[in-house]
Amino acid sequence: MTQEKINRINELAKKQKTVGLTDEEKQEQYILRREYIDSFKMSLVSQLENTYIVNPDGTKKKVTAKDENISN
Repeated sequence: MTQEKINRINELAKKQKTVGLTDEEKQEQYILRREYIDSFKMSLVSQLENTYIVNPDGTKKKVTAKDENISN
């Protein structure tokens, strides 16, 4: 996600609050927001894949995805 695209998201949000958006601008806003969210998620997943929990005894455990079938 480039800074130009983030700036465009902000421009569209500001315009939406003031004068409203055309159908084309709404579509552009949706696509840009979706791209931003997907980029953020990929970055977060990448960071979590390289995250370890260090136990008091010094051992490390890799963070893994939570199993949705397990209830807390």
